[in-house]
Amino acid sequence: MRISQALVDDMVAHAREDNPNECCGLVSSGEGEAVTVYRTTNTEASVFRFVIDPSEQLRIYNEIEDAGLDLGAIYHSHTRSEPYPSQTDINFAKDWPGVLWIIIGLANGDPEVRTYEIRDGQVADAELEIL
Repeated sequence: MRISQALVDDMVAHAREDNPNECCGLVSSGEGEAVTVYRTTNTEASVFRFVIDPSEQLRIYNEIEDAGLDLGAIYHSHTRSEPYPSQTDINFAKDWPGVLWIIIGLANGDPEVRTYEIRDGQVADAELEIL
């Protein structure tokens, strides 16, 4: 997926603002390009996991569909570990086939943004082309 530096910067800012808790959000896309970052509230307010409020998730998903776009990615931060999917992330991904997973790592000071495809419990690196 192609994404503007401004959208990446927005996700990183969200991660920093919610630190030490994990942040979370959704990214709409069209024709392989990210369009909008939707910040969501981590209802768990946890350093170890995130949960998006179902009503907030539905509202954003409907907004994405109404715009003729797709849910391209789910993003969240890892504040205490490397930006690699945890088993919790892998389990959660079962309900979201074809959606990329963007993880912003903050554990080492400077943010590290990595992207994955999680399919059938298997994690693979995915390309995030920053424009």
